Amino acid sequence: MASPHRFHPSVVRANDIRGVVGRTLAEADAYAIGGAVATIVAGKGETTVAIGRDGRTHSASLMDAASRGVADAGIKPLRIGLGPSPMLYFAVHHLNAGGGIMVTGSHNPPEYNGFKLMIGQQVIDAASMAELVRIVEQNDYASGSKPFEDHSVRDAYIAALRERAGNLGERICGWDPGNGAVGALLKEVLDGLPGKHHAINVAVDGRFPAHHPDPSEVKNLKDLQRLVVREHCDVGFAFDGDGDRLGIIDRKGRVVWPDQYLALLARPILKATPGASIIADVKASDALFSTIEKAGGHPLMWKTGHAFIKRKLKETGAPLAGEMSGHVFFADRWFGFDDALYAALRILDALQSEGIEMDAFLDSLPVKVNTPEIRIDCPDELKFSIINEVHAAQKSALADMIDIDGVRVKNADGWWLLRASNTQPALVVRCEADDQAALSRVKRDLGRLLSRMGVDESPLFDGIEQAA
Repeated sequence: MASPHRFHPSVVRANDIRGVVGRTLAEADAYAIGGAVATIVAGKGETTVAIGRDGRTHSASLMDAASRGVADAGIKPLRIGLGPSPMLYFAVHHLNAGGGIMVTGSHNPPEYNGFKLMIGQQVIDAASMAELVRIVEQNDYASGSKPFEDHSVRDAYIAALRERAGNLGERICGWDPGNGAVGALLKEVLDGLPGKHHAINVAVDGRFPAHHPDPSEVKNLKDLQRLVVREHCDVGFAFDGDGDRLGIIDRKGRVVWPDQYLALLARPILKATPGASIIADVKASDALFSTIEKAGGHPLMWKTGHAFIKRKLKETGAPLAGEMSGHVFFADRWFGFDDALYAALRILDALQSEGIEMDAFLDSLPVKVNTPEIRIDCPDELKFSIINEVHAAQKSALADMIDIDGVRVKNADGWWLLRASNTQPALVVRCEADDQAALSRVKRDLGRLLSRMGVDESPLFDGIEQAA
């Protein structure tokens, strides 16, 4: 291996590595990451690491560099090539690999890239990430030389999607992978499905010419909304750049938010396993938790972040979990990882099972008014201290507070959430109430608190409010 290496201080996070290529991230980082993951895997007696990539313009070269790092540490790289992150997660299971490296910038802009890492069949945790950094900085790699091996898992992955999805019915569906990695196999998936399917923005293009690949933003769903209305689709599905986040549009062109479609997914599962835990993150609506409870389930609120949710799913044995960013995790008939393609198929199965269409289901949910996820720019070095100040102030005021991830405060009007983003220099806000007047009061209360702490509260009043 090469000499000791240091990462740019901004790129290493608790569960992944992400940066701007050519500025904070380079092939030397990819090589070091490959070597360090291989070293950790070797220490557990494993001999292989699966490696995949998304469609960004620099992902192929970063995958090559990571593969060299793995091979030079004496572990065999199993290269699965271009595809969504869930296909890499599937490959780790299918190939019984000792770990995994997915080269992806996820939902970030085109100049970004990064690495989602697995040790065994689990997302890397904070302790293993700290060990990875130590190995890199101290040049403490295992040594050896192994050849690359190319392993296509496309057919096996697509077959698993179909076999484990259930009864999909004969619906008309719209699909928008947003020029992301899902487009690499979407046609093959759709060719085997019943019903009629219309797909747009399928060609994989790491510049994302159609729109930014983040379905949690309403503006990125406009193409799909137009498609659904034009083609009289029953439902439409959108994906992020690496295919682990799902956006949904109903036949009326309305956005179906993740905490809404999670309620649909939970219903047939709870009929089969009454009393099961269903996990959602702290940004989810009270309507979701009450719907789960009414359906005979145990609603469990947990920290935002795919790694946190995956671990909680495994720890509790819950069959289903989701978060407001659009990550959905199935242990029921699936492997416990977040997979937006599989979640889309399970939506069709749930609609068929419940004998309902998405628009009718949306209309049946308790009515709430809430904001979408609002981001307020805040330097990484300040965001956690601000959360701590808010927490202390609310504790002193004896507020009805949940503090498992940031601060979620409930009052007579509704609730607000303030937390530090896991991936960006930002504070994240969400507010909810029973009606518009109450929501305005919730936002004003939080705005005054932020203003006293020197935080710009104006983004609270720029967001698009939505019915839930």
